[in-house]
Order: sequence, then C-alpha cells, then structure tokens
Amino acid sequence: MSYIRAENLMKIYGQGEAAVTALRDVSFGLESGDFISIMGESGSGKSTMLSIMGALNTPSSGKFLVEDIDVYALKQEQRADFRREFVGFIFQSFNLIPYLTVVENVMLPLTTLNIKSSKKRVLALDALGRVGLSNKADRLPSQISGGEQERVAIARAIVNQPPMLLADEPTGNLDSKTGAEIMDLLRQLNEQGMTVIMVTHNIECARYARRLLRMADGMMHEEDPVNLMAQAECLAGQVSVALKSAGGVA
Repeated sequence: MSYIRAENLMKIYGQGEAAVTALRDVSFGLESGDFISIMGESGSGKSTMLSIMGALNTPSSGKFLVEDIDVYALKQEQRADFRREFVGFIFQSFNLIPYLTVVENVMLPLTTLNIKSSKKRVLALDALGRVGLSNKADRLPSQISGGEQERVAIARAIVNQPPMLLADEPTGNLDSKTGAEIMDLLRQLNEQGMTVIMVTHNIECARYARRLLRMADGMMHEEDPVNLMAQAECLAGQVSVALKSAGGVA
C-alpha cells in the first residue's frame, strides 16, 4: 500500500453559480522516498493539491492519507501536530522574518517543542550545515543573496527532519544558475530518504523528479518523464534558433 494516498479528492470553492471546482476526483499513490513534480497551467489545481497535501486545505470530499493516517479526519490540534512532524514547506517567496538572524529563522518550527533553546540552536545549525550555510548563521536575511535565502528556507523546512518536503515553485525567484543549485540540493535531500513533492512551471526543474504528475482543469494524470526531456530539448532548440535569428538580424 502506498505511503501517501489520495482517494477521490474534490475541492469546490464557493456555492451555486459562483462555485469553482479546483479538484475533480483526484486519486493517486506515492511511495516513501519518491521525488514528484506536479506541473500544470495557472488555475489547473496544482497549488490546491499541494495545500491539501500539506494539511492546510480541507477537501470538499475524498480522503488524503499518509502512513494510513486519514489527515482530514484529525482534529485541528492533531492536524497541527501532523504538519509539524510530517511536513516541511518551501515557498517561492522564502517567507523569512527580516529582523531575525538566519539561525533564528531556522529555529522557528522548533518553537513549540519542549527542549532547551541551546538544543534548538544546535538543531538549526545542523540544518544550516546540510544546506551549506553554517558560516552565515548570525546574518540577517538582507545580508545574504537570494539563493542563500532559499537555502535558509530549505533549512527551516528540514530542521524537524520531516519525512515529506513540499516545495511550491522553489526556484521561481532565482536565476537559472542558482535555481540549478537549489534543485541539486533538493535531489540530495531526496537521495537521503526524504520524499519531495514539488510544484513547478519549469521543465528543467521538473526533470530532477523521478515521476511527473500533470494537472489540467482540476484533474491529474501521470506522464512519462522521457516526454518531458523531449519537450525540454525541443524548447532549447527553439531558443537557440531564435537567438541565432536575432543575431543575424542585428
């Protein structure tokens, strides 16, 4: 039986004529240690799907289960405990608190744990070490680069050592070189056993995943990653031709 299961998920926003169906009878199974990319156009339902997987958005009907835990059958406090123990979140906009140092930002998920502050700092420094930022621990977010800020966000997501990492457009605010470095880091975390589920528009980023799920009009289907590679190569060829044409005109 799959580690993560979605069973006939529906999500409808609003009522009557104003109702919008974001998810339509979505079912799938993911194994522990998977690296999944979810792609789709804006409005396809992928962000709604990610928020449901993060125990943040109650579906209109259907079930979402992790390790046979029916997430939305849990009470609110139990669901908060589930998020803390099972899920790490990485956001496109980093969401770092500007007046806290790097290490203090990483310590935030540990706030509710009944352990000494010194122990929390040790855990945060360990997480920063895993993303290569031990030497930036006492700087403010404004004193580090955008790529480093994303690394801080990843460290914050993994400081509790959750089994599942949810990433929403993790390279969306980064240049291509820095984005590739972040994707390499996510792949390393996956190789260490963490389940990574990523929403992205970027074909190059999606190629890092082992499986590709595509969403359209609230429905999901799986695609062969080989097809994605062909799309990427085709796109690269089109860009190359366009650049050569532009150079010729000049």
